[in-house]
Formats: sequence, C-alpha cells, structure tokens
Amino acid sequence: MSEIGLGVGRCQVMSDNELQEQLAWFDEADDRYLTSEERATLERQRADLQRQRAETEQQRRENLEAFLRSQGFDPDHTTPILSLPDHTQLPESDGTFVKNFQEHPQSILLTTSIQPLLDTRHPDGHYAIGQDCGIYWRLTEPPERGAEAPDWFYVPDVPPLLDGQMRRSYVMWKEIIAPLIVIEFVSGDGSEERDRTSPLSSEAAKAGKFWVYEQAIRAPFYAIYEVENAAVEVYELVANCYQQCSPNDRGHYPIAPLGVELGIWQGRFGNQILPWLRWWDSAGVLLPTGNERAEQERQRAERGEQQAQLERQRAEQERQRAETERQQKEVERQRREQLEAFLRSQGFDPDHLPE
Repeated sequence: MSEIGLGVGRCQVMSDNELQEQLAWFDEADDRYLTSEERATLERQRADLQRQRAETEQQRRENLEAFLRSQGFDPDHTTPILSLPDHTQLPESDGTFVKNFQEHPQSILLTTSIQPLLDTRHPDGHYAIGQDCGIYWRLTEPPERGAEAPDWFYVPDVPPLLDGQMRRSYVMWKEIIAPLIVIEFVSGDGSEERDRTSPLSSEAAKAGKFWVYEQAIRAPFYAIYEVENAAVEVYELVANCYQQCSPNDRGHYPIAPLGVELGIWQGRFGNQILPWLRWWDSAGVLLPTGNERAEQERQRAERGEQQAQLERQRAEQERQRAETERQQKEVERQRREQLEAFLRSQGFDPDHLPE
C-alpha cells in the first residue's frame, strides 16, 4: 500500500502495481474446480478491485487538478490563469489637467444633445459615454502607459454600470467591444492627436494617439476637433486603416451607424459664443441640448397658447356675428308684422295684395 497526495489531502490506497497483480491473479485463476458460491465470491472480489482501481484513478486526477489550480493553471487547458486587473484596480486619472475651460462644456454639449437618440436606440440602456475617461488597451507598468483618455467617446451595447458600480475606466481586455467613435479636442498644435508613432518602432517608443485608436482600440470613427480653427477632421476605419472622410453638402460628416452627422455650429452654449462641435440628424436637423429642448417646448407651448387665444377670439367674433344677424332678423320680422297689421287695418290681405 502507498500514500498518495500533492499537498491537497492524502489517502491510503493500493498502488497500481498491487492492483495489477491482484487482477492478474484473478484473471489467471483456474475456476473450473470452484463451486458456484466460490466463483461468485471470486467475481465480487474482482469487481471490488476494479472499483478500487477506478476510485484511485479519480482521486489521483482530482489531486493533480487541485495542485495545478493552486499553481495558477487551468487543468482543462494546462495554461496559466492570468488575473488581469479590472476598472476598479486601474488608475482613473493620469494626473494631467484639462487643457482649457471650453473642453468641459463641449463634452456636455455632445452628450446632452445625443442622449435622447441613444436612449431610443438602446431601450435597455446598454451604452456608455466616456468624457476624459481612460480606455485601457494594453497591460503595462505603469498602467497609465497602456491607456488613452479621449475627450469624448461612445460605446454601444455595454452596461452603464459594472456589478452595480459606476465605471472608473473602460478596460478593453474585460469587455472586448470597442468604442464606435472617439473624439479628441485639440488644445495645442494638433500633433499629439495626429501622432501615428507605433510602440513597436523602438523599445522606448510611446504609442501615439492616432496609432492607438486605429491599430489597438480600432474605433470605427475618430474625430479631431480644433476650436481655434473652427474645424473638425473625421476618420473612418477602412481595411484596418483610418481614411479621412469628406464632408457632405451641409459641411457635416455622416456617422452612418448612428444615423447622425458631426459638424461645427457657431453660437452660444452656456456663457460662451464659440464654434462648437455638434450633432445633426441625417436630414440636417440640429440635435438640441436639454436646455434647447426645454426652450423649444416652451416656445411650442407659447405658440399653442397663442393659437388657442386666436381660436377663442375667432369663436367670439363668430358668436357676435351670429348675434348681430339674429337681431337684424328680429328687427326685420317685427317690421314685417307691423306692416301686415297696418294693411289688415286698411282692409287688405297682406298675402293677396292687388297687382
């Protein structure tokens, strides 16, 4: 007998050799001279040995699997089980400042104007909008080196919360689905947003934003907005490479999967009059913000009240006209009755006057 174990429990079992010897003895035994009872006993002993052998094999397999798991391996695939960090374990900021006072309201403008459309497209609420939030695309040390934080991005078909917690970042290796569109707001000369440097070009090279969005994150659309130049460039991923898009006849860039257009709108948002980046629908109608929708509703209600007031005035005028007509008819009737009464007093029949 031998002792089997791998640090996860031990048991006294018969060794393979001992089991093989016992089974071989039973196989070679000449049972021609055995009674029926002795033969039945022999069969039971053989079955018990076979059962013990199966149990031993199962115990050995379970011990091996437990040991492999304790060492970080998957027994079914014999590959290491990596414990990759999630959004709660990765930094949510790289410590840099927002570049200027226009970026925050610009993000709000993009979000509030497109949310009603996204709510319609995602009745289950499964979508996420990031504003200056990290997208982790590579596991590095330090972690921030493997992340980019677009000024604005949208991801379809993902839950807004993870296990009931708000998102701290977007971790590609945990969720797979890439953002449909990422947008960068240029604050400098635009070289950072157009940087195509590959991290494979040298050991010390830092991946450029353009390369990350195109080759690593692979967002179908990438927009570069320059408020100083009142301009936006839009790129679409075609055959694994970004191709710069051309504007339509309205000067907008269609984002076909969303059924919207992206372009520049000159006007006031908050307390700033600037060339803002905004959404239009596919017919060229500007998508309003929450405040603009409220103002449109107020104006609509005001027009409705004015229309109702006009209707009331028309009804009153019609009533007065009908009353005047009734009074005129009454005067005519009274005049006719007076004339008929006079004619009768003179001996004439008002209904048969002489020619």
